[in-house]
Amino acid sequence: MAHIAAIGEVMVELAPFPIDAPETKDRDLMALSFAGDTYNTSVYMSRLGLQTDYVTKLGEDSYSKKIMQRMNSEKIGTGMIECIAGRSPGLYIISNTPDGEREFSYWRKEAPARELFSTPENSEALFLKLKECDCVYLSGITLAIIGEQSRKNLLITLEKLRTAGVTIAFDSNYRPRLWRDKQEAQDAMLQIMQHTDIALLTLDDELLLWGDDTIEGTKARYKHCNLRELILKRGAEDAVIITANSQVHIPVPPVANVIDTTGAGDTFNAGYLAARLLNKSAEDAARQGIRCAGIIIRHRGAVIEKSVFDKELGA
Repeated sequence: MAHIAAIGEVMVELAPFPIDAPETKDRDLMALSFAGDTYNTSVYMSRLGLQTDYVTKLGEDSYSKKIMQRMNSEKIGTGMIECIAGRSPGLYIISNTPDGEREFSYWRKEAPARELFSTPENSEALFLKLKECDCVYLSGITLAIIGEQSRKNLLITLEKLRTAGVTIAFDSNYRPRLWRDKQEAQDAMLQIMQHTDIALLTLDDELLLWGDDTIEGTKARYKHCNLRELILKRGAEDAVIITANSQVHIPVPPVANVIDTTGAGDTFNAGYLAARLLNKSAEDAARQGIRCAGIIIRHRGAVIEKSVFDKELGA
Protein backbone atom coordinates (compact mmCIF):
# COMPACT_ATOMS: atom_id res chain seq x y z
CA MET A 1 0.00 0.00 0.00
CA ALA A 2 1.31 3.45 -0.93
CA HIS A 3 2.29 5.48 2.14
CA ILE A 4 1.88 9.24 2.50
CA ALA A 5 2.45 11.63 5.40
CA ALA A 6 0.84 15.06 5.67
CA ILE A 7 2.38 17.87 7.71
CA GLY A 8 0.33 20.63 9.29
CA GLU A 9 -2.07 21.69 12.01
CA VAL A 10 -5.37 20.32 13.28
CA MET A 11 -7.56 22.91 14.97
CA VAL A 12 -10.69 22.84 17.07
CA GLU A 13 -13.60 24.19 15.01
CA LEU A 14 -16.75 25.77 16.39
CA ALA A 15 -19.50 26.40 13.85
CA PRO A 16 -23.10 27.66 14.20
CA PHE A 17 -25.56 24.89 15.02
CA PRO A 18 -29.08 26.24 14.52
CA ILE A 19 -31.83 24.72 16.65
CA ASP A 20 -35.36 26.10 16.46
CA ALA A 21 -36.36 25.86 20.11
CA PRO A 22 -37.59 28.51 22.58
CA GLU A 23 -34.85 27.82 25.12
CA THR A 24 -32.15 28.60 22.52
CA LYS A 25 -33.66 31.86 21.26
CA ASP A 26 -30.97 34.15 22.72
CA ARG A 27 -28.06 31.72 22.53
CA ASP A 28 -25.50 30.93 19.86
CA LEU A 29 -25.20 27.17 19.85
CA MET A 30 -22.01 25.83 18.27
CA ALA A 31 -21.09 22.45 16.87
CA LEU A 32 -17.59 21.26 17.74
CA SER A 33 -15.40 19.55 15.18
CA PHE A 34 -11.78 19.36 14.05
CA ALA A 35 -10.28 20.66 10.82
CA GLY A 36 -7.22 21.99 9.05
CA ASP A 37 -6.29 21.95 5.38
CA THR A 38 -3.76 19.11 5.38
CA TYR A 39 -5.80 17.24 7.98
CA ASN A 40 -8.88 17.40 5.74
CA THR A 41 -6.79 16.02 2.88
CA SER A 42 -5.46 13.26 5.13
CA VAL A 43 -8.95 12.08 6.01
CA TYR A 44 -9.91 11.63 2.37
CA MET A 45 -6.56 10.13 1.35
CA SER A 46 -7.07 7.47 4.02
CA ARG A 47 -10.62 6.84 2.84
CA LEU A 48 -9.33 6.49 -0.73
CA GLY A 49 -6.94 3.70 0.18
CA LEU A 50 -3.61 5.30 1.09
CA GLN A 51 -1.69 4.43 4.22
CA THR A 52 -1.79 7.91 5.73
CA ASP A 53 0.15 9.42 8.63
CA TYR A 54 -0.22 12.89 10.07
CA VAL A 55 2.66 15.02 11.35
CA THR A 56 1.88 17.74 13.89
CA LYS A 57 2.22 18.73 17.53
CA LEU A 58 -0.67 18.67 19.97
CA GLY A 59 -1.17 19.05 23.71
CA GLU A 60 -2.21 16.53 26.33
CA ASP A 61 -5.57 18.19 26.96
CA SER A 62 -8.96 16.60 26.30
CA TYR A 63 -9.32 18.21 22.85
CA SER A 64 -5.93 16.93 21.71
CA LYS A 65 -6.98 13.46 22.87
CA LYS A 66 -10.23 13.76 20.91
CA ILE A 67 -8.27 14.77 17.80
CA MET A 68 -6.10 11.67 18.19
CA GLN A 69 -9.20 9.52 18.65
CA ARG A 70 -10.75 11.02 15.51
CA MET A 71 -7.60 10.26 13.53
CA ASN A 72 -7.58 6.69 14.79
CA SER A 73 -11.21 6.29 13.71
CA GLU A 74 -10.22 7.47 10.21
CA LYS A 75 -7.23 5.08 10.17
CA ILE A 76 -4.74 7.95 10.09
CA GLY A 77 -1.44 7.07 11.71
CA THR A 78 -0.44 9.16 14.74
CA GLY A 79 3.07 7.85 15.29
CA MET A 80 4.62 11.11 14.05
CA ILE A 81 2.58 13.33 16.40
CA GLU A 82 4.22 14.80 19.50
CA CYS A 83 1.96 15.67 22.42
CA ILE A 84 3.28 18.40 24.72
CA ALA A 85 2.14 18.73 28.33
CA GLY A 86 0.37 21.96 29.23
CA ARG A 87 -0.46 22.88 25.64
CA SER A 88 -3.69 22.95 23.61
CA PRO A 89 -4.49 22.98 19.88
CA GLY A 90 -5.53 26.13 18.05
CA LEU A 91 -9.17 27.18 17.80
CA TYR A 92 -11.28 28.90 15.19
CA ILE A 93 -14.91 29.97 15.18
CA ILE A 94 -17.11 30.27 12.10
CA SER A 95 -19.83 32.92 12.12
CA ASN A 96 -22.42 33.76 9.50
CA THR A 97 -22.46 37.33 8.19
CA PRO A 98 -25.70 39.13 7.25
CA ASP A 99 -25.02 38.61 3.53
CA GLY A 100 -24.80 34.82 3.97
CA GLU A 101 -21.01 34.54 3.83
CA ARG A 102 -18.91 32.82 6.49
CA GLU A 103 -16.40 34.68 8.68
CA PHE A 104 -13.51 33.00 10.49
CA SER A 105 -11.92 34.07 13.79
CA TYR A 106 -8.69 32.34 14.87
CA TRP A 107 -6.85 31.71 18.15
CA ARG A 108 -3.68 29.84 17.26
CA LYS A 109 -0.65 31.86 18.39
CA GLU A 110 0.16 29.38 21.18
CA ALA A 111 -0.68 26.25 19.20
CA PRO A 112 2.05 23.59 19.58
CA ALA A 113 2.02 22.89 15.82
CA ARG A 114 3.86 26.19 15.38
CA GLU A 115 6.94 24.46 16.82
CA LEU A 116 7.25 21.88 14.04
CA PHE A 117 10.85 21.71 12.70
CA SER A 118 11.92 24.17 15.40
CA THR A 119 15.33 22.54 15.94
CA PRO A 120 17.75 20.53 13.78
CA GLU A 121 17.34 17.61 16.19
CA ASN A 122 13.55 17.64 15.89
CA SER A 123 13.84 17.88 12.11
CA GLU A 124 16.28 14.97 11.90
CA ALA A 125 13.97 12.79 14.02
CA LEU A 126 11.09 13.53 11.66
CA PHE A 127 13.27 12.89 8.61
CA LEU A 128 14.12 9.40 9.83
CA LYS A 129 10.39 8.61 9.99
CA LEU A 130 9.32 10.45 6.85
CA LYS A 131 11.93 8.81 4.64
CA GLU A 132 9.94 5.57 4.95
CA CYS A 133 7.02 7.20 3.10
CA ASP A 134 6.41 7.31 -0.64
CA CYS A 135 5.17 10.91 -0.49
CA VAL A 136 5.09 13.85 1.90
CA TYR A 137 2.36 16.49 1.55
CA LEU A 138 2.22 19.98 3.04
CA SER A 139 0.78 23.41 2.34
CA GLY A 140 1.40 27.13 2.51
CA ILE A 141 -0.42 27.15 5.84
CA THR A 142 2.16 24.69 7.17
CA LEU A 143 4.85 27.16 6.08
CA ALA A 144 3.06 30.18 7.52
CA ILE A 145 2.49 28.89 11.05
CA ILE A 146 6.14 27.98 11.70
CA GLY A 147 8.94 30.51 12.12
CA GLU A 148 11.63 31.51 9.66
CA GLN A 149 14.29 29.23 11.17
CA SER A 150 11.81 26.35 11.26
CA ARG A 151 11.13 26.90 7.56
CA LYS A 152 14.87 26.62 6.88
CA ASN A 153 14.97 23.34 8.81
CA LEU A 154 11.92 22.14 6.90
CA LEU A 155 13.49 22.91 3.51
CA ILE A 156 16.64 21.01 4.47
CA THR A 157 14.47 18.06 5.50
CA LEU A 158 12.49 18.14 2.25
CA GLU A 159 15.65 18.13 0.15
CA LYS A 160 17.00 15.15 2.09
CA LEU A 161 13.68 13.37 1.55
CA ARG A 162 13.78 13.99 -2.20
CA THR A 163 17.35 12.67 -2.30
CA ALA A 164 16.03 9.56 -0.51
CA GLY A 165 13.41 9.11 -3.25
CA VAL A 166 10.38 10.56 -1.46
CA THR A 167 7.94 12.59 -3.59
CA ILE A 168 7.08 16.05 -2.20
CA ALA A 169 3.59 17.43 -2.89
CA PHE A 170 2.67 21.02 -2.03
CA ASP A 171 -0.46 23.20 -2.10
CA SER A 172 0.30 26.92 -1.73
CA ASN A 173 -3.01 27.61 0.09
CA TYR A 174 -2.13 31.27 0.62
CA ARG A 175 -3.80 32.92 3.63
CA PRO A 176 -2.62 36.57 3.91
CA ARG A 177 -3.42 36.98 7.61
CA LEU A 178 -0.92 34.22 8.52
CA TRP A 179 2.05 36.04 6.98
CA ARG A 180 3.93 39.14 8.16
CA ASP A 181 3.59 40.59 4.67
CA LYS A 182 3.23 39.50 1.06
CA GLN A 183 6.97 39.57 0.41
CA GLU A 184 7.62 37.03 3.16
CA ALA A 185 4.99 34.73 1.66
CA GLN A 186 6.33 35.12 -1.89
CA ASP A 187 9.88 34.32 -0.79
CA ALA A 188 8.77 31.25 1.17
CA MET A 189 6.61 29.95 -1.69
CA LEU A 190 9.39 30.27 -4.24
CA GLN A 191 11.82 28.54 -1.91
CA ILE A 192 9.61 25.54 -1.25
CA MET A 193 8.67 25.17 -4.91
CA GLN A 194 12.36 24.44 -5.51
CA HIS A 195 11.89 21.36 -3.31
CA THR A 196 8.54 20.22 -4.76
CA ASP A 197 7.66 17.48 -7.23
CA ILE A 198 3.87 17.88 -7.43
CA ALA A 199 2.46 21.40 -7.02
CA LEU A 200 -1.30 21.69 -6.48
CA LEU A 201 -2.12 25.38 -6.90
CA THR A 202 -5.34 27.39 -7.00
CA LEU A 203 -5.44 30.31 -9.40
CA ASP A 204 -7.39 32.40 -6.87
CA ASP A 205 -4.40 32.07 -4.53
CA GLU A 206 -2.01 32.99 -7.32
CA LEU A 207 -4.01 36.18 -7.92
CA LEU A 208 -3.96 37.08 -4.22
CA LEU A 209 -0.24 36.43 -3.85
CA TRP A 210 1.16 37.54 -7.20
CA GLY A 211 -1.55 39.70 -8.78
CA ASP A 212 -1.74 37.28 -11.69
CA ASP A 213 -4.10 34.35 -12.26
CA THR A 214 -3.25 33.42 -15.84
CA ILE A 215 -2.08 29.95 -16.80
CA GLU A 216 0.88 31.30 -18.76
CA GLY A 217 1.92 33.63 -15.95
CA THR A 218 1.83 30.79 -13.42
CA LYS A 219 3.87 28.54 -15.70
CA ALA A 220 6.48 31.27 -16.15
CA ARG A 221 6.66 31.93 -12.40
CA TYR A 222 7.67 28.36 -11.61
CA LYS A 223 9.45 27.30 -14.79
CA HIS A 224 12.84 27.06 -13.07
CA CYS A 225 11.57 24.90 -10.20
CA ASN A 226 11.87 21.56 -12.01
CA LEU A 227 8.38 20.49 -11.00
CA ARG A 228 7.28 17.07 -12.15
CA GLU A 229 3.64 18.13 -12.28
CA LEU A 230 1.90 21.46 -11.82
CA ILE A 231 -1.86 21.21 -11.31
CA LEU A 232 -3.96 24.36 -11.48
CA LYS A 233 -7.34 24.30 -9.75
CA ARG A 234 -9.73 26.85 -11.21
CA GLY A 235 -13.04 26.30 -9.43
CA ALA A 236 -15.77 25.43 -11.90
CA GLU A 237 -13.41 25.87 -14.87
CA ASP A 238 -11.16 23.15 -16.29
CA ALA A 239 -8.35 21.87 -14.10
CA VAL A 240 -5.00 22.16 -15.89
CA ILE A 241 -2.13 19.66 -15.67
CA ILE A 242 1.24 21.06 -16.75
CA THR A 243 4.39 19.00 -17.21
CA ALA A 244 7.65 19.71 -19.01
CA ASN A 245 6.19 18.47 -22.29
CA SER A 246 2.44 18.92 -22.08
CA GLN A 247 -0.53 20.96 -20.92
CA VAL A 248 -3.82 19.11 -20.50
CA HIS A 249 -7.22 20.55 -19.57
CA ILE A 250 -9.61 18.34 -17.57
CA PRO A 251 -13.25 19.52 -17.66
CA VAL A 252 -15.14 20.08 -14.41
CA PRO A 253 -18.74 18.84 -14.74
CA PRO A 254 -21.41 21.18 -13.36
CA VAL A 255 -22.53 20.39 -9.81
CA ALA A 256 -26.12 20.93 -8.77
CA ASN A 257 -27.12 22.04 -5.27
CA VAL A 258 -23.80 23.47 -4.14
CA ILE A 259 -24.04 24.12 -0.39
CA ASP A 260 -20.53 24.80 0.91
CA THR A 261 -17.24 24.98 -0.99
CA THR A 262 -15.12 24.81 2.18
CA GLY A 263 -12.48 22.12 1.77
CA ALA A 264 -13.07 21.54 -1.94
CA GLY A 265 -9.42 22.15 -2.79
CA ASP A 266 -8.25 19.94 0.07
CA THR A 267 -10.46 17.13 -1.17
CA PHE A 268 -9.31 17.56 -4.78
CA ASN A 269 -5.75 17.15 -3.53
CA ALA A 270 -6.68 13.93 -1.74
CA GLY A 271 -8.30 12.48 -4.83
CA TYR A 272 -5.40 13.49 -7.03
CA LEU A 273 -2.61 12.25 -4.77
CA ALA A 274 -4.39 8.99 -3.93
CA ALA A 275 -4.77 8.20 -7.62
CA ARG A 276 -1.19 9.14 -8.51
CA LEU A 277 0.27 7.08 -5.67
CA LEU A 278 -1.88 4.15 -6.80
CA ASN A 279 -0.24 4.44 -10.24
CA LYS A 280 -3.06 6.13 -12.15
CA SER A 281 -2.32 8.72 -14.82
CA ALA A 282 -2.29 12.43 -14.01
CA GLU A 283 -5.41 12.86 -16.14
CA ASP A 284 -7.31 10.15 -14.26
CA ALA A 285 -6.00 11.55 -10.97
CA ALA A 286 -7.40 14.99 -11.82
CA ARG A 287 -10.75 13.42 -12.69
CA GLN A 288 -10.83 11.67 -9.34
CA GLY A 289 -9.91 14.91 -7.58
CA ILE A 290 -12.71 16.74 -9.37
CA ARG A 291 -15.18 14.00 -8.49
CA CYS A 292 -14.23 14.05 -4.81
CA ALA A 293 -14.47 17.85 -4.62
CA GLY A 294 -17.87 17.65 -6.33
CA ILE A 295 -19.12 15.42 -3.53
CA ILE A 296 -17.91 17.68 -0.73
CA ILE A 297 -19.45 20.89 -2.00
CA ARG A 298 -22.92 19.36 -1.87
CA HIS A 299 -22.61 19.09 1.92
CA ARG A 300 -21.90 21.36 4.85
CA GLY A 301 -18.35 21.28 6.21
CA ALA A 302 -14.94 20.20 4.94
CA VAL A 303 -15.10 16.67 6.37
CA ILE A 304 -18.37 14.83 5.77
CA GLU A 305 -19.44 11.47 7.18
CA LYS A 306 -17.50 8.55 5.76
CA SER A 307 -20.66 6.63 4.91
CA VAL A 308 -21.97 9.58 2.88
CA PHE A 309 -18.67 10.08 1.08
CA ASP A 310 -18.26 6.39 0.28
CA LYS A 311 -21.83 6.09 -0.98
CA GLU A 312 -21.59 9.08 -3.31
CA LEU A 313 -18.11 8.10 -4.51
CA GLY A 314 -19.40 4.68 -5.44
CA ALA A 315 -22.58 5.95 -7.08
